[in-house]
Amino acid sequence: MGYNKPANESNAFTLDQRLAHDTLRLGALPLCEVLLFDDVRYDWLILVPRKPLVVEFLELPEVEQVQLAAEVQQVSRALKQWQPQAKLNVGALGNVVAQLHIHVVLRHPQDPAWPGPVWGHSPRQPHTEHEAAERCLFWRQRLQLEG
Repeated sequence: MGYNKPANESNAFTLDQRLAHDTLRLGALPLCEVLLFDDVRYDWLILVPRKPLVVEFLELPEVEQVQLAAEVQQVSRALKQWQPQAKLNVGALGNVVAQLHIHVVLRHPQDPAWPGPVWGHSPRQPHTEHEAAERCLFWRQRLQLEG
């Protein structure tokens, strides 16, 4: 798979189709949509600024760069409070999905990709409908989000 530029030609925010397919929506922070990567093996949250056609962090106005950093920090704290012993990975690659999005992932020696990167390691293992509902409720409550 190659680098995919955002297909949205309008001024409206739309979530990249790949992100929409691979995630469960948790809710919204002031700037970002908060998503749960749909893989039972990881606590993996993704923040996507609701800005159309934004690919790079530098494309955001400075005030929104600061807001994005604050939201990444908020999500990171929630993850670390949940599992303080885990290693926290934060990244914004964008090589496959160009739309600006930030991955915040808890890692531990028992995860299948350890110690390598989680991106592209193996096919995701989606939650069952029941597991998805429970995980989404869990993270919505921890992050104080409304679904």
